[in-house]
Amino acid sequence: QGRLVESGGGLVQAGGSVRLSCEASVQTFSGTYMAWFRQAPGSLREFVAGIRRMDRKTEYADYVKGRSNISISRNNDRGTLYLQMNSLKPEDTAVYYCNSAIKAGSTWYANPSLAGGWGQGTQVTVSS
Repeated sequence: QGRLVESGGGLVQAGGSVRLSCEASVQTFSGTYMAWFRQAPGSLREFVAGIRRMDRKTEYADYVKGRSNISISRNNDRGTLYLQMNSLKPEDTAVYYCNSAIKAGSTWYANPSLAGGWGQGTQVTVSS
């Protein structure tokens, strides 16, 4: 069974930066896609950014695309996924999760079966 360990979150002021990391098992990281999701208080978990294993092609949620300050990357040798976020806004406050993903057309879905579920996530809180 896979595992997911997210880290790197914290309390930051608006305009600040965080770099989130996600350590995944070989099994989980072997999937075609990995992605970051986030869940704000009172909201459903939503897709943030995804990346393909083979060529590291990236895609971002529509609400992120206009912001050049968010970047997803991966290190296949280390089995680690990253999310660099700069110029943070209070609306970025959420728990951030990583997971294997499936892409259907332009829609991204989590595929937690490889990891056997979700990790604990990492809290990012942006103060105004």
